[in-house]
Amino acid sequence: MDKNRFLIYSTVFLIMALSNSVIPVLPEISSTGQTSHSSFITTLLFSGYFIGALLTMIPFGLMADIYEHIRFIVLAIALTFFTGIVLTFTENVYLLIAGRFIEGIACGAFFPAAYAILSGFREKNRYIGEFNFLLNAGLAAGVLTSGFLAEWSIRGAIILFTIMAALILSIGIHALFAKNEAKETIVRIAIPAPNIRKIINKTFDSKFLRTWTTAFLIFGITGVMLAFYPEYSKDTLSKPQLGIAIAILYVSSMATNVIVGRMNLDFKRMVFAGILLATAGVVIAIKSPFLGFALIGIGSGTGMIGLPIAVSHMPLEKGLAMGIFNTYTYAGLAFMPIIAGLFVNLGYQAVFILSAFFMVLSLFLKDGVKSEE
Repeated sequence: MDKNRFLIYSTVFLIMALSNSVIPVLPEISSTGQTSHSSFITTLLFSGYFIGALLTMIPFGLMADIYEHIRFIVLAIALTFFTGIVLTFTENVYLLIAGRFIEGIACGAFFPAAYAILSGFREKNRYIGEFNFLLNAGLAAGVLTSGFLAEWSIRGAIILFTIMAALILSIGIHALFAKNEAKETIVRIAIPAPNIRKIINKTFDSKFLRTWTTAFLIFGITGVMLAFYPEYSKDTLSKPQLGIAIAILYVSSMATNVIVGRMNLDFKRMVFAGILLATAGVVIAIKSPFLGFALIGIGSGTGMIGLPIAVSHMPLEKGLAMGIFNTYTYAGLAFMPIIAGLFVNLGYQAVFILSAFFMVLSLFLKDGVKSEE
């Protein structure tokens, strides 16, 4: 396996695992030393990660086009390791919030560079599929490990993944400074200084609106289900059953990433199928959570292979394009549950159906990204 690809694979698993290992123990961590406002602190600890990622995806995407992509992979590992140290040893909630924000910055440094490298390979469908498989594996591992190690230590999983970060960082530093002939399979061009007007125009370019909107919705609709389904199902599902349902989402997405990534399908077909399957899953989950979450996982897994490939065909610098793409995905995860929450008074079923409705509407947006013939 190519050294850069190994580093990308191990890093995406690490970043996702550490970020998700915090979620199950947020109430305990946020209450440390606090006598009031614990719910507000918990919200800040949860949101700090996404805010850090949102604010840095595009800037790091631009810089990744100017400098070597691999440098930003190593930077992301270093920031993740630093975050793990902060989350492990401090009990000051403000430092914890800062740590989560830095964790988001690590994510912002990593994803544009990682997608840019992978999209330059001939077998990019397969590699992006494997990448997304490990992304979901990291999310699942973070939650499960945090739960199992909580009896030993509330921060047990954080400690474990911080140690893992130290090991991967040593590999990354070696890869960065080793003198070898391996080069990135990316064709570079001279990049002028960042043009803010251009960045804004491309971020909201109507030619790419369907791709950006679909990225926002596929991640966002998953966020809506994870945010509201526990409350919706509290009288019908036990905690273990709910955990199994959510785990099915991750597992089905992982399987889809591997299978679809090796099928060499046109990216437009993958995005179309992903939208339909995720939409069907949301509606079916209202009555049948296990089947519904499985379809959401299959749909999002399919879409999240097709979308980065669609982005790689855009007439934009790869780092900038991937930065914009990841900004939309994290914006969906951060803001779509907030938007959906405005309609909770209509009932949770209405929230789910409205989310599915807007996902279907994205099928009718004009698509300006062309497939390779």
